Amino acid sequence: MHMIAALDLATGLLYYRIRTRKRWREFLSFLKTLRTRWPAEKLYVIMDNHSPRKHPRVRAWAAANNVELVFLPTYGSWLNWIESEFAVLRYYALNGTDHRTHDEQNAAIGAYVRRRNRRAQPKTSFAASSAIRSWTSYPAKAA
Repeated sequence: MHMIAALDLATGLLYYRIRTRKRWREFLSFLKTLRTRWPAEKLYVIMDNHSPRKHPRVRAWAAANNVELVFLPTYGSWLNWIESEFAVLRYYALNGTDHRTHDEQNAAIGAYVRRRNRRAQPKTSFAASSAIRSWTSYPAKAA
């Protein structure tokens, strides 16, 4: 099983699909779902370098549909905000469980995401109080 997900920074909502395969077709289908959700905006999709995401058909569709694919460097997953969301999902929905079927596991993931999304808040400030702000050109966002 393969979970494909997107985090909307403007709302804090998590969108996901669970698929049985990890091919470019499943990824492209998910991108089309995102495009439908936000039809008029340019989408920036930040992701790792998993090879199906670089398929020529995925790249061509993205270029033709105002979707910019942003690939993180190898071993740079920590730069992607959604990775921390995956860690929390694993902790609350999967750790210490023994699901008998994929359907049970998928239901647990779905329940967690619905509960999480009810409490979602915009991701507007990245580490506002972090010391890293003192040596970067990114100004802290005023509250």
